[in-house]
Amino acid sequence: MVRRPPPIGLTLVELLVVLSIIGVLMAILLPAIGSAREAARKTQCKNNIRQLALGCSLHEQSHCHFPVGRFYGPADHESGRAAPSWSWLAELLPEIEEQTLYDMGDIPNRTHEESGVCDQSISLFLCPSIGRSTNKPRDDRGGLSGLMVGLTNYHAASGANWGADLSQKKEKLDTDWRNEGTNGSFDGLEQGDGMMCRSDYRNPRRLRHVADGNSHTFMIGEVNPATNNRVSWPYANNAYSTCAIPPNLSPKDDGRHEPDWWENVGGFRSEHPMGLHFAMVDGSVHFIGEGIDLTVYRAMATIAGTEVVASSNERLLP
Repeated sequence: MVRRPPPIGLTLVELLVVLSIIGVLMAILLPAIGSAREAARKTQCKNNIRQLALGCSLHEQSHCHFPVGRFYGPADHESGRAAPSWSWLAELLPEIEEQTLYDMGDIPNRTHEESGVCDQSISLFLCPSIGRSTNKPRDDRGGLSGLMVGLTNYHAASGANWGADLSQKKEKLDTDWRNEGTNGSFDGLEQGDGMMCRSDYRNPRRLRHVADGNSHTFMIGEVNPATNNRVSWPYANNAYSTCAIPPNLSPKDDGRHEPDWWENVGGFRSEHPMGLHFAMVDGSVHFIGEGIDLTVYRAMATIAGTEVVASSNERLLP
């Protein structure tokens, strides 16, 4: 008898078993890989915001005040493009190794249209957790429509007062989050009770103005250009957010939380699960849980409210 050699390869049953095992392994490994990538992106975001906070401290040391906003109004497209209404991020450029860009644009002297630098993307201003397509320069930003501008994922904290814009003669905004500030004003745009606001060139903030504690006062937080069209790094009207609005506020299907309804979406928001980063005045960076008590959250955004916000870090940073 002629003995046949054993067949080479896998039977159909064996192949199906192998494919099933591979499928199970992929189902286990892919979420772990995704989580590891997000953890790396989250760490990079934390480093970005820490560098911005360090830049603010260096600016305060060399200029005796924190970087200011120079909003000259009114908040319409023509005035936005044709005014030198530069933001705190633009003023911070020399402290974050962007002196060349600062000089090229002749900031803060030239208007946004004249500068020729507004369309630049600055990596330090962008969180890696937000996709490139969302963060690419755009020409539909509020107050700058028609001008291509670079975006940012980090805004200065203007405080916790919200509900008026006295520069536009609006004593009551159409917002669901009206809140009187510790300074007695609802105008968080011009008279923010926090660390920085869009027109604080009139009254630049100094360390001595922070009475609530440097380690417990927000200075910079995360924002998402996909949920708020008033987000861009050059323009003073697009670089500040309020803590009157809860963090990571979920979108609603009521038409009042669309990206152009700035009165309701002008808060802080990230793409990180369960929370977002904030840099404190002392330069430390903390991940603030989105379930933080709104009263505590608002208190941490003010500089001189003398509030008792919490008795432990667990309550501050859930």
